[in-house]
Amino acid sequence: MKESFALWCSNCIIPGMTLTWIRPLLLVVLCLIPGQVIFGQCTQKIATLPAAPELYGFRLGMMRDDIKTLVPQTQFPKADHFGVTKTTINPSFDPRIDQKKFEGVRSISLDLLDDRLTSLWIGYDDTYKIKTINEFVTSISQALKVSGNWSSWRSRGQQLRCADFQLIVSTLAGGPSLRLLDFAAEDTIAARRQEKEEQDSLAEATATASESNEKDTDSTGDNESKQIVGDKQSKTYYPNGCHPAKEISEANKAVFKTVEEAEKAGFKLARNCH
Repeated sequence: MKESFALWCSNCIIPGMTLTWIRPLLLVVLCLIPGQVIFGQCTQKIATLPAAPELYGFRLGMMRDDIKTLVPQTQFPKADHFGVTKTTINPSFDPRIDQKKFEGVRSISLDLLDDRLTSLWIGYDDTYKIKTINEFVTSISQALKVSGNWSSWRSRGQQLRCADFQLIVSTLAGGPSLRLLDFAAEDTIAARRQEKEEQDSLAEATATASESNEKDTDSTGDNESKQIVGDKQSKTYYPNGCHPAKEISEANKAVFKTVEEAEKAGFKLARNCH
């Protein structure tokens, strides 16, 4: 399309225009043509990833039951508070697993969110047909039909970020390894963690406020219990622990904080409190 458009423009006769500034204009128009892709960008999506031999039947988005069908020996622990389940199968160590079905594979780690596969890590052993990172990048790019510029990852590997997933290739124990990661799932987990932290903070703040109120109530109760009650009619006072034989009416009740305060006001210690 670019070639035909350029040819058409080169044959155009537009009064007042020169090729000096027609060419920059042409580049702008080409950038606006629908369907053009930025060079080096991976636009592949999880939903359109092909079934590659390097993945041995696994694919992002497959359900827990599908994994069980593929590898019946897979054991799934209980999901955590965020709906995440992590498990590992070891074809090279577990005699129950068909070795021929997973030839060249040392171990496979699976992360599921709400029973859906969102992270897949495959560690190949040192007998695997491909040894170097660059060779594996080329192989996996062709197998998954992805294109784009790979970048370094943790000094030992390469990564490629596509529309809704990430590919990571590295070496471990003499063999290559591959990880596919679902971006949307990672965002969901992060949101759930943040929500949990906010709920915990709110619960902690509520508990602290409640504890503070209880202390204030206890403090008020202690102050009230230490108050000295006086009878205005008899001009006598009753310290903490001593009570009048008959309840003092509110109209005749006087309250003092200390004995000195009561005696300074002209009250004397009640006889039954001696």
